[in-house]
Amino acid sequence: MLYVGCHLSATKGYFHMGKTAKEIGANTFQFFTRNPRGGKAKDIDLDDIAKYLNFAEENGFGKIVAHAPYTVNPCSADERTRNFAHMIIKDDMARMNNLPGNYYNLHPGSHTGQGVEQGISLTADLLNKILEPNHKTMLLLETMAGKGSEIGTSFEELKELIDRIKLNDKVGVCLDTCHVNDAEYDIVGNLDGVLTKFDEIIGLDKLHVIHINDSKNPFGARKDRHEKLGEGHIGIEAISSFMNHSRIQGKVFILETPNELDGYQKEIELIKKLAAN
Repeated sequence: MLYVGCHLSATKGYFHMGKTAKEIGANTFQFFTRNPRGGKAKDIDLDDIAKYLNFAEENGFGKIVAHAPYTVNPCSADERTRNFAHMIIKDDMARMNNLPGNYYNLHPGSHTGQGVEQGISLTADLLNKILEPNHKTMLLLETMAGKGSEIGTSFEELKELIDRIKLNDKVGVCLDTCHVNDAEYDIVGNLDGVLTKFDEIIGLDKLHVIHINDSKNPFGARKDRHEKLGEGHIGIEAISSFMNHSRIQGKVFILETPNELDGYQKEIELIKKLAAN
């Protein structure tokens, strides 16, 4: 089964996102848990959630992806910033218990000059204080492009971070095609090799979601600027290879390309065609 969708606005609730997704041909979606710059989340509407869950079951939807705000930095050198990240992630994970069995995607953070090792240590410590056995959501750490002082740019860094998390059965990975291209993983010329390396270091069983994006930047640029499918340095042929690779079938594919709804609808149609080849 192909599960493909895009990032949608959560302003009008889950049921509205579900209906919007279906209208553009999607059977999953991603959303921000709150304003992408942080702040208070909307009050939980259990009736809206119940309507969405029924709708999702009736329409064969796959798992959906909640995305943490961009301002969350669990390994900042600033204690107040780390405390803010703790508050947001803890609250988001608790809220996601109302939609059990889905995903919560998190950027691992930026060490802000402390060094990668300290960054990994701080993020692991923070997540160890948050994750609980009763959480019903898989927390995903996203592969990063290597911009600034980001951690999680290499598979080795993500592996070390995951290994330091006590409840690591509740932790997986979201692979972003733009990010790994910019981080110098050759998914255009050697996709088999990249996936083999991921499997050897982290394990493909830990890979749950793929952000399917083209990149405005050339290979190894470490800049992280998404592009529409086929209009960047990754290209349609490599995207097609991703969609058809036997080792990642059944994963959730989410578009984060610079599009409005009509653009996403066209890209979803394109992905379905590519995946059918």
